[in-house]
Amino acid sequence: MLNRLKRTLVESFVGAIALGYLLAQTVLHFVNIFASPVVGWVSRKQYGGLAPKDSNLPGFSFKDALPDLARFAVLLLVWYVLVYWLYSKPVEKGTEGSNPE
Repeated sequence: MLNRLKRTLVESFVGAIALGYLLAQTVLHFVNIFASPVVGWVSRKQYGGLAPKDSNLPGFSFKDALPDLARFAVLLLVWYVLVYWLYSKPVEKGTEGSNPE
């Protein structure tokens, strides 16, 4: 069953489109690793007046980047496993039910 799924994904280009979308999401999360601390800092600066004066608002907090870092790592791992599974070995062209004679 996995061989039929692999053959379908490779031959119909659905797999390539899905892998491209997955890679695009991976790149977006990679960019957000660097953008999230800046966004957090700007929002803390902008809305700092709403917080009590005795609260200590940090500057750049790299904890803001941790969710996107985790998403990036998981998506990259899934993308790599799927690329390896789909394109490491050529797909057999024969059908399972046909007789070569």
